[in-house]
Amino acid sequence: MLEKLFHLSEKKTNIKTEVVAGLTTFLAMAYILAVNPIILGDAGMDIQAVFMATAISSAVASLVMGLLANYPVALAPGMGVNALFAYTVVLGMGHTWQAALASVFVSGLFFLIVSVTGIRKKIINAIPKQLKQAIGAGIGFFIAFIGLKNAGIVVANASTFVSLGNLLEPTVLLAVFGILLTIFLVAKNVRAAVFVGMVVTALAGLVLGFMGFEGMPSLPSVMINTSFEISTLGAFANGFTELFANPFNCFIVVFSFLFVDFFDTAGTLVAVGNSCGLINEDGELVNAEKALLSDAIGTVFGAVLGTSTVTSFVESTSGVAVGGRTGLSACTTAVLFLLSVFISPVILSLATNAVTAPALVVVGIMMSAQLSGVDWNDFAYAVAGFITIISMVLFYSISNGIALGFITYGIAMIATNRGKEVSPIIWALDIIFIFYFYSLTII
Repeated sequence: MLEKLFHLSEKKTNIKTEVVAGLTTFLAMAYILAVNPIILGDAGMDIQAVFMATAISSAVASLVMGLLANYPVALAPGMGVNALFAYTVVLGMGHTWQAALASVFVSGLFFLIVSVTGIRKKIINAIPKQLKQAIGAGIGFFIAFIGLKNAGIVVANASTFVSLGNLLEPTVLLAVFGILLTIFLVAKNVRAAVFVGMVVTALAGLVLGFMGFEGMPSLPSVMINTSFEISTLGAFANGFTELFANPFNCFIVVFSFLFVDFFDTAGTLVAVGNSCGLINEDGELVNAEKALLSDAIGTVFGAVLGTSTVTSFVESTSGVAVGGRTGLSACTTAVLFLLSVFISPVILSLATNAVTAPALVVVGIMMSAQLSGVDWNDFAYAVAGFITIISMVLFYSISNGIALGFITYGIAMIATNRGKEVSPIIWALDIIFIFYFYSLTII
């Protein structure tokens, strides 16, 4: 049955590899179960309800992705867009969280329409292959930076913006140990090296915790969660009146959610596709329409339950790195998200930043290899690739990096007298990107 559903032999994989990949992806993105409720809690939402909405919507969306698109991509409420939800739309613009959920619901419906009609697929496939390579590499640098930052290896500095963290901190040392161990295992071609590195790092953290070091992974006193209330279920319906009271404001809010989700998803699917053979010879994503439809379904379902935009997670590349090639990997992650409802105390205690950082950093290293696909002797592609990559990291945003890279690409192509080679879709996107940055100043 699994062979028929996921075509394991055709993808040159097996059940064991896919399950390990799904588990690895889950561990790499399990932090969202803790972080998302905290961020949306700042917007006035019930933290326990948001946890339930996060876990269930992630499970359903990942399951749909695995079964419908057969992609090794897991989904969950996206980082960045949840901050937009809480700190900009609710706290900054003064909307209620119900109105913010309504805007997420509307953006999800719009994505359903453009995914079914194939418009979304055409836009992604219009991206030149070299820019797709740059996007994939840029996301590699981006997630590596996230891992280093979360682990405390990279910290804020008033004088230089960022600097090296305190290497004498036990949690920082644990993360450094995990990174070096995982690099060693990958270099030795150890199977499932990223997953093994995370497990050993977690076990080392447990030992250090028993020795009295603070901030380490630990076993919770209560193993099973028994509260399953979702008070935010259906609350989005109460926000439509407020949302549509100011049409222009409504447009700006919905457009912002649309933009961030669209290009975060595009970047993630391209990155995963480049890593596991889902990009064909023409540089197009295979079966893209079903993957994009799955993403849209996740957003609508998440809004109904009571969470911010559900999107494809770039941490899925950690599962791909250990051999994930099919939707069975995503389905495994989905099952674990469902189980997390019951064992959330254990997960939140073990999946610390020090444990997940090695996976993010090493996967980022692997993804950076896509830089070889960019023709650095062609200035138009070189400058677009460079701007894409550095913008993702410095602005802490995949979507902003893609937008600036595209705008730069268009200008460089005109300067080199190759403007006619640029797809009309790219020119249309450049206009939208410029409007997007203008709308950010209004917000």
